[in-house]
Parts: sequence; structure tokens; C-alpha cells
Amino acid sequence: MAKTNRTARPASRPSRRSAPAPKFVTGSLLRHLLVMTGTGALGLVAIFLGDLANIYFLSLLDEREALIAAIGYGSSVLMLTIGIGIGLAIAATALVSPAIGAGHNVRARRLSASAHLWTLVVSSILALVVWLLIPQLLDLLGATGRTHELASSYLTIVVPGLPPLALGMTSSAVLRSVGDARRAMNVTLFGAITNVVLDPILIFGFDMGIQGAGWASAMARVSVMLVGLYGVVVVHGLMGRPKLRTFLADGRPLAAIAVPAVATNLATPVANAYITAVISQHGDSAVAGWTIIGRIMPVAFGAIFALSGVVGPIVGQNYGAKDKARMHETLRLALLVTAGFTAGAWALLALGAPVIVSQFQAKGETADLIFLFCHWLSPLFFFLGALFVSNAVFNTLGRPHISTALNWARATLGTVPFVLAGEAIAGSSGVVTGQMIGGIAFGIIAVALANRLIDYVGDDSSPARPTTGRVDSLIKVFLGLRPATNQAGTGK
Repeated sequence: MAKTNRTARPASRPSRRSAPAPKFVTGSLLRHLLVMTGTGALGLVAIFLGDLANIYFLSLLDEREALIAAIGYGSSVLMLTIGIGIGLAIAATALVSPAIGAGHNVRARRLSASAHLWTLVVSSILALVVWLLIPQLLDLLGATGRTHELASSYLTIVVPGLPPLALGMTSSAVLRSVGDARRAMNVTLFGAITNVVLDPILIFGFDMGIQGAGWASAMARVSVMLVGLYGVVVVHGLMGRPKLRTFLADGRPLAAIAVPAVATNLATPVANAYITAVISQHGDSAVAGWTIIGRIMPVAFGAIFALSGVVGPIVGQNYGAKDKARMHETLRLALLVTAGFTAGAWALLALGAPVIVSQFQAKGETADLIFLFCHWLSPLFFFLGALFVSNAVFNTLGRPHISTALNWARATLGTVPFVLAGEAIAGSSGVVTGQMIGGIAFGIIAVALANRLIDYVGDDSSPARPTTGRVDSLIKVFLGLRPATNQAGTGK
């Protein structure tokens, strides 16, 4: 009897915690957003600072433009692979967290093991394919000569580190699923610390240059895996003994979530790769400027990336509580917080632009692009943040296809014509300006659709809304809603 009672108590606690009402359906929504964003931002900004450290230390060497440009080309390739790792981690969260919430610990351990194994298999195959195609991929991006050689040597070292990185990301997702936010944050935090510590030792101490940066990144990825697996296996015991039958059976539900998540997360890397290919026609100095901007952006706006991960749980709990007013308010406040973070980052970037240029020893076109972004283009990140926040709403309310469609529309319709027009008008400056301007419309569209989705989803208890025309009906079809029928029964 004592064993039965001890088993029953832990089961009752999670059930109360997973009820719709406890944390986010009451109290200040603004406080929920700010507190959770603050804790999530630390781990994200740390990993982005680790990437920025690579660029900074290499900027202190000779051939700085060629070295930074090489990292830029390499990063375009790596971002494509990381997007797949993110999709696999999202799938792990979606399957493991409900099992944990329901008290099905055996199922959670099994799904965790399957998620990690599938991550290892998929990321290993992907790493091998990319490793074999490094020269061809760099050719497609426009790398030539010495820059091509440097980028190839960097990727040859870093690409094999994809499997440990992907495993660490999946472990972090499982840790978040069990509610261990601190250890989930430590996964990226320890990786960033490893990178920052090893960079100067290998680059300068062992005189390894860009190869030292590559080895520092590779070892940081191993540390990410080790910290993540320690939390999953040792601390929480969430790794069941893998079996071939369950491994294969769990592949289908994992793929059902991972495939659309991967598709969504690949849109931005594909767009960035296209921009890199276009800007490469303007020389290494332009690519170096674009690369530095690409490292500054996530550091400056890391809080917005973290915010997009906070919106989903808050909207989800209030959706479960059928409180659409708080769902709308969450979206509204998230956009206001995004605007506030953007304004703060813009002020810091505008004031700090001379320091950034000086620290990276940027000159000519490289410096011009950095000043352009810091002074004039950075406030446009608000619209990208609005898209991220809206994506969280779509995914939480079961409409991931909207996120996928909008992200790819922005990566194509919102990128290609604007980049080409900008290049024709103002060269490399026009390329960077065009890609920022092209995202404005999709941020606005995403917010409008998110509000519309909140209005309609789960509205079975409300009176049927009359249709307002063909456009409204098409929007409902896109949102995955059944066409509304008016009270006269004429709607289709």
C-alpha cells in the first residue's frame, strides 16, 4: 500500500500542474511574457555571442576580409543543417511533453530514446552528404579563390559536429518538456562558454587561424551534447533502452511533426544563402559586412527570439481555458514587447555602430554596410519579430502550415524581387536594404491572420458567423477552418 500511495502522489501533482488554469490563465500577462522571456534569452544570446566571438577573433588576423567572408559562406551552409536539427527538436518536444504531463513515464522514456536515435541517424546522414558536397555548395554561394579555400577548411571541421549539436538540441527540448528550464538553458550556455574559451587558445595560441575557429565550434558542439545527455539520462532518467521495433514505430509520429517544422525552419537559411550568393558578386568586403550583420542581429534581438518561444505556452493555456480575450491580449502585448525590444536594440546599435566597426577593424564597404544596418535598417526587425510571434500562435493552435507558408513566402516573394531591385539601385547596400524591406508585408499579414485565427478557432459555442465575402472564405480555408454558415444557411 505504501508503494501505491507514493506512486499516486507524483501522478496527481503533474495533473494539477497541466490543468488549463494554473499559471498563465490568471495574473499579469505582461509579467508572464517578460519573466519567461528573460530566462529564455540568456541561453540564446550566449550561443549567439559564441558565434560572434568567432568573427571577432578572426578579424584580428591578417586576411580579415577573406576570413570573415569565409565564415559567412560557411555559416550559410551550416544554417541549413541546423534548421533540420531544430525541426527534430520541436518534434521531440511535441511528443515527449504530453507523455510526461499525462504521467506516462515509460512512454516518455521510450519516445525520448526514439527521438534521440532518429536525430542521430538523420543528422549523421545529412552531415555526411553536406561534407561530401562542401566544394559544390560553396560554388553555388559564389565563394572563389582564397575565400573558397578558407571556407572549405572551416566546414570540413565543423560539419561533422552536426550530429552532436542536433543531439544536444533534442536533449534540450526533452529537458524543457520535463520543465527543467535551467538545465535546458545550460545546454547552450556551456556550449557558448566552450566556444569563447577555446577560440583565442586555438586561433592565437596554437596559430591555427580559421581552422582553430572550426575546432572550437566543433568541441563546443560536443559539450552541448554532453551537457544535454547528462540532464536527460543521469538527472531525469528519461532515456529508455532503445528497441528496433519501437524505434521504427515512433518514426512516423516524429516525422509528422518534424517535416513541417523543418520546412518552416529552412526558409530563413535558404533566403540567407540566396542573399549571400547575390552579395558575393560585390566582393569579400561586402560578404564580410553581411556576415558581421548576420552575427550582430541575433545578439541584438535575442530577446525577441526568446519571446517567440514564450508566446506559445501562454496562448496554449488560455486556449485550453477558452479565454480568447486573453489570447488576443497575449498577442497584443507580445507585439508591444517586440516593439520595445526593437527600439532598445536600435538605440544601442545606433550608438554603438562606431565601436562595432572599430572592434572588427571594418573598412570601406564592410563598414558602410554595418553603419547602414545599425542606423537605419535595424528597426525593421520588428516585422520579422511579429512574424515569429505569429508563428508561435499558428503552431500552438494546430496550424503549422500557416507558419510554413508565410516563412517560405517571405523567403521567396519577400526576398528575391526586393533584393534584385535593391541591388540594381544601390549595389550591396541595396541587397541588405531590400531583404529587410521585403519582410514588412509578411509581418503585417501574419499578425492579421493570427488575430483572425484566434477569433475563429474553437468557436463552436459561439453563434455562427455570417460569411463576409469570398476573400473571408478563402482566409478561413487557409487557416484550416470550415467555412462559416450564416443563420440563413447560405454560407458555403
